Amino acid sequence: MSGVLVWVSCWPKENINSLVSFAGRSSSGERNQRRFSGVSFASGVSAFSSAVAADTSRSSEERVYDVVLKQAALVKENKRGTNIGLDLDKDVGADFTNGDLLNVAYNRCGEVCAEYAKTFYLGTQLMTAERRKAIWAIYVWCRRTDELVDGPNSSHITPGALDRWEQRLTDVFEGRPYDMYDAALSHTVSKYPVDIQPFKDMIQGMRMDLKKSRYENFDELYLYCYYVAGTVGLMSVPVMGIAPDSKASTECIYNAALALGIANQLTNILRDVGEDARRGRVYLPQDELAKAGLSDDDIFRGKVTDKWRKFMKGQIKRARMFFDEAEKGVAELNSASRWPVWASLLLYRQILDSIEANDYNNFTKRAYVGKVKKLLSLPAAYGLSLLGP
Repeated sequence: MSGVLVWVSCWPKENINSLVSFAGRSSSGERNQRRFSGVSFASGVSAFSSAVAADTSRSSEERVYDVVLKQAALVKENKRGTNIGLDLDKDVGADFTNGDLLNVAYNRCGEVCAEYAKTFYLGTQLMTAERRKAIWAIYVWCRRTDELVDGPNSSHITPGALDRWEQRLTDVFEGRPYDMYDAALSHTVSKYPVDIQPFKDMIQGMRMDLKKSRYENFDELYLYCYYVAGTVGLMSVPVMGIAPDSKASTECIYNAALALGIANQLTNILRDVGEDARRGRVYLPQDELAKAGLSDDDIFRGKVTDKWRKFMKGQIKRARMFFDEAEKGVAELNSASRWPVWASLLLYRQILDSIEANDYNNFTKRAYVGKVKKLLSLPAAYGLSLLGP
């Protein structure tokens, strides 16, 4: 249920073994481990400690805002995220054993992105080469993480597997990647002021998916949406960069990125009500369902009623409010980074329109944006991307 760069929040599935494997290594895997100074999955991992989950006495929004402030402070302290000149065509042997392999790793990330997030990939073509490759690396890590609990082999994933994945993440941030995709991310986080906390928080969202299938109120749901989608905005802003002429505070820009992730994930949830129900999951706030005179049984029956329509109107209104908040920050991004964000925002908003057009039947009808509307949205997004702060 996670998202990538807050504008790509749901992916088509592929064989998880092509991107992530917790199986025993073959001889070729052992060679890759030596080449990239890999991590052994047999090693232990310390107990998870999330800065967001630590204090339950405050609301989820207050706790998440603490993380936003931390990420914004990193960028303000280190302006590399807006003016760094990464030359990924040069020999990077000083960073990794084989510089050619690192360049291949970035290209592989681009291929994954092109295959499974075509619109987003197209938007990245306007970005500078260094930003584009770095964003691809983040995309692939997020995709691999999501596949752990939402992919074809998700039934075999255990909390221990997520612990090993988190340990592997720590090694990536410390310059010890295991495979080529890891190498691309490790190089990215060594060049940009990207913090590990949002990555850890996304893994925490995957843990929630393993053990939690109901959310009592929106405060609980907001935290989940932050974990699986809002985190990606915090990962990506340092790479995308902030416009030199932006007068907005760094905190406001991060808040907008967070809002887009929340909006996209809420949209995913509203689109996938029927699909999730068939898996025994209900991501809608239980207290709001009860207030509307609805229950899980109504969702499992999958019948559109006046009560359901009224309830869905309120849920869609809230998602649109988060989109409105997100809009405030897009223009503040570096000019070369705005197009894919605007494209995502416009396309995901139209999914809400499609739910309405389906008479709120998200039980048996899947809301989507047709190819023609997608094509029309791209030039509109490009036009908006030309508007600066």
